[in-house]
This record gives sequence, structure tokens and C-alpha cells, in this order.
Amino acid sequence: MLKVGVLISGGGTNLQAIIDAIDNKELNNTEIVAVVSNRKNAFGLERAKKHGINTACIRPKDFESKEAFNQSLIDYFNEKQTDLIVLAGYLVVLGDDFIKAFKNRILNIHPSLIPAFCGDGFYGLKVHEEALKRGVKITGATVHFVDEGTDTGPIILQKAVEVEDNDTPESLQKKVMIEAEWKLLPKAIGLIAEDKIKVTKDNKVIIV
Repeated sequence: MLKVGVLISGGGTNLQAIIDAIDNKELNNTEIVAVVSNRKNAFGLERAKKHGINTACIRPKDFESKEAFNQSLIDYFNEKQTDLIVLAGYLVVLGDDFIKAFKNRILNIHPSLIPAFCGDGFYGLKVHEEALKRGVKITGATVHFVDEGTDTGPIILQKAVEVEDNDTPESLQKKVMIEAEWKLLPKAIGLIAEDKIKVTKDNKVIIV
């Protein structure tokens, strides 16, 4: 059984997609053992509680240093015997210590086709605003492992979404979520649960 920990900051729609996939038997051999937020009022925590999932609010501002905050996260997930960490709309930059503790065991979903519209400052509506400003005809989402860079870790899955002439940043954001993010994230977790993901020495993902 793959034990998954999820980090959120807001509504938890990607978290809900994972919960639904488990409930619908689309995602097997997987259990969410903990959901952690940096915001105590994040609605995603309520989603987790409704399904009997352990929740915690661990906030950087409650610690004397970033190192202490990251160590607290490491300790919490280790206590829950977590195999995989999923960033589902988490808006805190994780420290190198945390990333090293869970090397190639942290997933992130980014709302573009990396390497387009990614990196520092590219999150939320900003990604879709820039995509529309550039006039791209196709955007999408990417699931990747997290490394010490920003959106630079090995790519696992990508899915394209067509951009229409009447799209706004808000409509495009919703479309990318529904058509790509909510499908890719459970699929990527499923591949890991089935031990079908291998990372090569040159940091490429192979699906076996």
C-alpha cells in the first residue's frame, strides 16, 4: 500500500481528485495518510476530515527558522510512514533538507506544459495570464518530481489542453484543472503505486 501525504494551501481541488480516484477504484493500492496545510482555514483540510484523513496545520511563521519548519514537516511525514508527498496547490517553497529527505518521492502538478510558463513567480492565474498574453494555441499541465529548482524536476506526465479565442485566465485555469490536472495527478500516483516509474541517472523518467 502506497502511503501518500498531501500538502495544500487552499481549496484542495487536486486533493479531492485524488480522494475521488481512490473512492472510485481508479487509483488502487493507495492510501492518503495525512493532509498538511500552511493555512489553518484551508478548505482542503475540511475535505480531508470528511474522509477521515489525518490533518495538520504546520506554518512557517510558527517556527524560529526555515530549517526548523522543514524539519517539523519531515518529522510529521516520517511519523505517518509516508512513501510519497504530493504538492496539491501548496504555496510554500520547500527547503533543500525536505527535498533531500524525500528525494524522487515528492510530486508537483504545474498548470502548463513545462518548460513553458514555469519557474519563479509562475503559479496560479499568473501562468494562464502569460499563456494568453503569448497567444499559445495549446497549454496543459505537467506532473513532475520536485528537486531543488523551481519546476525543474524530472517530468512524469503531461497532458495538452486547447486554448480557445474567448478564453480568459479564469476559464483557462478551470479548463486545465478539469481536463488535465485532475486526471494526471491520480494517474501519476497510480504509476508510482504500481512501481512503474524509474528515474534514470540523467534525471529522466521512464515508465516501465
